[in-house]
Amino acid sequence: MKQRKVLTSGEIAKYCDVTLRTAIRWIERGHLKAYKLPGRGNNRIQVADFIDFLKENKMPIPEKFQEQNTRILIVDDDLSVAKALSRIIRSLGYEYKIVTDGFQAGLELAKFNPQLITLDLMMPKMNGFEVLSYIRQSGFTATKVLVLSSAGNEALEKAKTLGADAALDKPYDNNEIKEVIQRLLGDGNSD
Repeated sequence: MKQRKVLTSGEIAKYCDVTLRTAIRWIERGHLKAYKLPGRGNNRIQVADFIDFLKENKMPIPEKFQEQNTRILIVDDDLSVAKALSRIIRSLGYEYKIVTDGFQAGLELAKFNPQLITLDLMMPKMNGFEVLSYIRQSGFTATKVLVLSSAGNEALEKAKTLGADAALDKPYDNNEIKEVIQRLLGDGNSD
């Protein structure tokens, strides 16, 4: 379901728990940016302008309009590597979760609903190839997968064949990781 991009004065009043007259006063005084519809002159407020207004006035943002942070699931059995990767991801402003085996990755996939997964290939219980196959066969086609492994070029190519969106050899360059993550997520992390 797509979120509407404009709101009425009445909807603003309900979200802010104020009277309709108060919402209209905010608009008339220029505190809340709005435009008038031709004819009857009813106000319409862009959702982005409403959120800006709430932030400027230190008012709570209704849950419906809270930004859904980009989530990245880090799947690596080497916790030191996972933590190093988490620092890079945090510096980009993304939310992350670390799991240390493929089985946990499968459990977290639906619960955490990540937009991107960084995936090591050589792990206990369920290796990265099995996780990748599971992701693609389970209908998580929109979830981007970045394979990070020291298993060699042949394994990286196999991962791409199984559906990885990108594959990098360990050890990796931090700037390269940042660029690949941002490219896969389709943004320059512009807020």
